[in-house]
Amino acid sequence: MNVHPLKIGNIEAGVPVIQGGMGVGISLGNLAGAVAKEGGIGVISAAQIGFREPDFDTDTEAANLRAIGKEYRKAREIAPKGIIGFNLMVAMRHYEEYVRAAIDAGTDIIISGAGLPMDLPKIAGDSEVKLAPIVSTEKSAKVILRYWGKKYSRMPDLLVIEGPKAGGHLGFTREQLKEYRAEEHDADCNAVYDAEVRRILDTVKQYEEQYHCKIPAALGGGIENRQQAEHAFALGADAVQVATRFVTTWECDADIRYKEAYLKAGEEDIAIVKSPVGMPGRAIMNPFMRRVMAGEQIPHSPCHRCLHSCSPAEIPYCITDALIHAAKGEVDDALLFCGAYAYKAEHLETVKEVIDSLMAERV
Repeated sequence: MNVHPLKIGNIEAGVPVIQGGMGVGISLGNLAGAVAKEGGIGVISAAQIGFREPDFDTDTEAANLRAIGKEYRKAREIAPKGIIGFNLMVAMRHYEEYVRAAIDAGTDIIISGAGLPMDLPKIAGDSEVKLAPIVSTEKSAKVILRYWGKKYSRMPDLLVIEGPKAGGHLGFTREQLKEYRAEEHDADCNAVYDAEVRRILDTVKQYEEQYHCKIPAALGGGIENRQQAEHAFALGADAVQVATRFVTTWECDADIRYKEAYLKAGEEDIAIVKSPVGMPGRAIMNPFMRRVMAGEQIPHSPCHRCLHSCSPAEIPYCITDALIHAAKGEVDDALLFCGAYAYKAEHLETVKEVIDSLMAERV
């Protein structure tokens, strides 16, 4: 199967690969720049992006806003002509301020999930930045497309579909994860979700016809080899979103010990876990997560006010603390988010090697 460039309005990625946003501190300027340099879309995660700034503990918002500009400039130096975007979670406090900071920095695209970005067009205003909501089900796709069309008379520039094999927080209930056989790794377990993807893409076509536009769609979640990428294209996707494969690259911003945790993980170590805000997620089982699963209350730092739904007095552990430990390589005290096939990583690679392994001949 030939691979075509990804066209998003008036911009074009020569390689239809979007590097998924991974926070805290896993996909920053270095990784995003490297992916953009190879012709894909490099994505910086803005989740607690300022964790290394000196005032992060005392003025988290200011630290994050400053770091958004720093990491974008770093990526742009690596890929002066590449496509660089930000992943921004709707669930973050100060979401609007972070969106505006990313736009001011010069981002080409904003990819937004962890909730539906209902009013992202309003925040983006008349900027030319491309807007890409993340959906996981036909229902969520219909909600966002109907709302944007009715309230803003516009459609997304790109729709990102994240399936149940993705890493980190998942856009599904535990019941849905069982329905989609999200914890199974055999080749047939994707069939149920494939039907959901087709329904989402059918919905997209309806809105394309109604609004006389093209809405390209990217499919992500458990795509780690060429066969899976080709399957996504065969379903009708215009691009693939890939995250876990880029963790074990030399260019990834994470500490080497985080990368080594992926290399050491076995299939039995990948599990669906509960985040402190009640959402299911996928991570590597480690000493920290075993303590959490056993019911231990993990002491945490003063609240950094990261997520709207977090109640510091009630959480079993602080997700900001746990993800910062991960980024710094303190893996025994960390939440090690990962995709379903993280255990397949055997050695460190370059970003170019990952992209070449995913893509067939390009046209």
